[in-house]
Amino acid sequence: MTVSGLDEQLKLLGPQVLGVLVRRGADFAAAEDAVQEALLAAVERWPAEAPAEPKGWLITVAWRKYVDMVRSADARRRREERFHDEPEPGETENADDTLQLLFLCCHPDLSPTAAIALTLRAVGGLTTRQIALAHLVPEATMAQRISRAKRTVSDRRLTRLGDLGRVLKVLYLVFNEGYGGEVDLAAEAIRLTRQLARAADDPEVAGLLALMLLHDARRTSRRGSDGSLIALADQDRSLWDTTLIAEGVEILQTALAKDRLGEYQAQAAIAALHADAPEADETDWPQVLEWYDELLRLTDSPVVALNRVVALGEVDGPLVALRALDELPADLPRLVAVRAHLTERAGSLEHAAELYADAAHLATSTAERDHLTRQAARLRQGLAG
Repeated sequence: MTVSGLDEQLKLLGPQVLGVLVRRGADFAAAEDAVQEALLAAVERWPAEAPAEPKGWLITVAWRKYVDMVRSADARRRREERFHDEPEPGETENADDTLQLLFLCCHPDLSPTAAIALTLRAVGGLTTRQIALAHLVPEATMAQRISRAKRTVSDRRLTRLGDLGRVLKVLYLVFNEGYGGEVDLAAEAIRLTRQLARAADDPEVAGLLALMLLHDARRTSRRGSDGSLIALADQDRSLWDTTLIAEGVEILQTALAKDRLGEYQAQAAIAALHADAPEADETDWPQVLEWYDELLRLTDSPVVALNRVVALGEVDGPLVALRALDELPADLPRLVAVRAHLTERAGSLEHAAELYADAAHLATSTAERDHLTRQAARLRQGLAG
């Protein structure tokens, strides 16, 4: 086996082994240390002599290392009574415990930020350094964040799976962290969601996976050569990954056939309609609007209501959409940017330029600010010419 092949195998097995130890009742932080030692032992030994049962080998080595840790702890007597003997492997040892581990990492006692970090560390197999780089924070800061998260869940035991919706939310947040840096968090989120989809036959899991694939299919067209944002309507659709689109649509269709609609399936349906249009002006906006109506019914989210206004503008015109926009909270993020877009479509170019400039000041990212600034400059240049 090549070094890269071994790395991939251990990255897949590590979370499964950690899940076994946690299910047996091991303290989360100590169990992870034991698994890391077992993985290091595998790196040293497997190239010369690979075991017939890699997962079983790792479980055995990790458990023994964990028991050694327990024996040397201050609470040795109390904990040895519980952990001294290695449990006999049973049928459940052959199961993939990654799912249970994922639920533990997304425990409701953890903040979304902590849950994301712990999920990437324990289930994703990323190093603390990689996670810190992806989130643009110092490694020491991320190490503290992960340590606090481990302490929070160390005494939590999952006798049954927790809230699937929370797990999906954490995975979606990981995906939305983006593509920059050394670690491709979008790819990590897709990988983890694929694992979850294999373990949980739930249409919303499939819906989230489809949504991720359909969005990921457009990644190469989202930014210009200078790193600037490119709006969906202006993207070069020949750059879209048709293989990912086909996979996403197939997964979505299978999920929708189960007739248990959820918000991720609805979002994926909207993304599929955009992906199906050869050109932006061929988008089936009436269907997009219908799906936004469904999504708004499911979520009652102001953000969804704002996106629905954009679709409404395409179907019934910008003036109707502007009236609908007036009914939304004035402090809603990106509302001013949407107003600028609709005002431009309504023909009030000078006012639209002012609104784009205002929206740029309110932008929460440099890329979005620069994009809106360029829109304002474009209109002003046109008016001056």
